[in-house]
Amino acid sequence: MSGHRVELGPENREAEKFLPNVRDDGSGVGINYADVYIKAIKLTLEDGRKVTVKRRGLKLTFTIGDRSGEGLLRRLDNGPDEKNILRRALEEAASSAGARFDVRDGVMTLELAPAS
Repeated sequence: MSGHRVELGPENREAEKFLPNVRDDGSGVGINYADVYIKAIKLTLEDGRKVTVKRRGLKLTFTIGDRSGEGLLRRLDNGPDEKNILRRALEEAASSAGARFDVRDGVMTLELAPAS
């Protein structure tokens, strides 16, 4: 996918205070960490589309305008590192919404499919 790259902002470093090795959450997938981390992903693109991520249970929903995709927090496939579990779920959800989520040098980016 080579489309328009959008910077979502810096990773939420405050979320690391909520990792299970610092503050136990009992979920096994870092639910508290995920909630704080995804709170930073909320913006409006230049073309007016809104980008948000919401969590319900183990399911993340990545919404880009009128498109949305889902990803699951999977400990067996992507664990035991909670950061990796969340990253893979965000990648899966963004991909299902027609984009590619990535983090480089502490900055979250979203690569959007070229307009058709």
